[in-house]
Amino acid sequence: MFPPELVDEVIAASERTEQRNRSLPARVMAYFSIGMALYSEGSYEDVLGQLTDGLAWVSGWSGPVSDSRRLPSKSAIFQARVRLGAEPLAELFAAVARPIAVGSTPGAWLAGRRLVAVDGTCLDVADTAENAASFGRPGVNKGEKAAFPQARILALAECGTHAIFAARVGTYLESEARLAEQLLSAFTPGMLILADRGFFSYVLWRKASATGADLLWRIRTDKSGPKPTHLRDLDDGSWLAHLRGLTPAAARREEPMLVRVIDYSINDGRDNAIVYRLFTTITDPDQASAAELAAAYTERWEIESTFDELKTHQRGPRIVLRSKSPDLVLQEIWGHLCCHFAIRSLMNDAARHAGHDPDRISFTAALRIVRQSVAQQGAFPP
Repeated sequence: MFPPELVDEVIAASERTEQRNRSLPARVMAYFSIGMALYSEGSYEDVLGQLTDGLAWVSGWSGPVSDSRRLPSKSAIFQARVRLGAEPLAELFAAVARPIAVGSTPGAWLAGRRLVAVDGTCLDVADTAENAASFGRPGVNKGEKAAFPQARILALAECGTHAIFAARVGTYLESEARLAEQLLSAFTPGMLILADRGFFSYVLWRKASATGADLLWRIRTDKSGPKPTHLRDLDDGSWLAHLRGLTPAAARREEPMLVRVIDYSINDGRDNAIVYRLFTTITDPDQASAAELAAAYTERWEIESTFDELKTHQRGPRIVLRSKSPDLVLQEIWGHLCCHFAIRSLMNDAARHAGHDPDRISFTAALRIVRQSVAQQGAFPP
């Protein structure tokens, strides 16, 4: 997924190419940053030791790292991480990550549109004054603060493959809706973007629908929820409405947005069934019926499983990111995203080759296989 020539190109574009020969050149540290995600519980020396055999071939270099008996010290590895910084890893992810489902991938499509979910999650980072000042931390009861600062990740993931192909990293205090505005460039025609009820605002809906992607978002139904103006009922039980913000005054002068509203409940045996409301830009029920869209919305939960893969299995449960400065925290997070995308791409290729649904393949098994393969003697062919 990350060939040496691409890594070198990204590093050069970020102006992080080393000016003199070093035992830990920038290319090696880019791979090391991804390796930290693959072996998140290992020490610096453990991670570098696991990667030694493969790196010796990949970088075509025979420096000290090629001899596992003379691995660089923890301090040398740390200084090399600092020299590399976070930007090359972010650019490496941006250069490689993309939607990977094909037309035959089960659960990846509805009405010819690629099902994509947007959502956010938080990661605990090392408890240092610098990290706390940069990322912030959640509050707890009685005015106290949580034990660790947190970084917030907002991601776009394919529902059919669990591949995260776009992401933004922000502080704990930045809302998911605010970070979503920074991801709008990844919304493209041919996608159906699923989002939960925490994302809707009149401004964000207008901007997101202007990208050409179709939207299917759950909407609050309490008194604080949006109030669509009814236009007409449709044969499948949904209805068309106009949507326009009431504040500020400029919003009232804007052209109203046409939305299709789907109200439904799920018969799960409870006496008081919850009423769900969806807004969608697919206004023609012949393209997708209300029942099909209500069923498709449940695919939004695939991104929750994706975050579980990233946080519980790849990073490890209750593991705090090791980096003690904000730039290295970002480097570590982008390394995790690169690693997850590579594993999910491998799983998708294997599923397609065997004629299986990618959802039926175990992420933990794939993670274990990758770890064993990288550490295996001679895993990188000449």
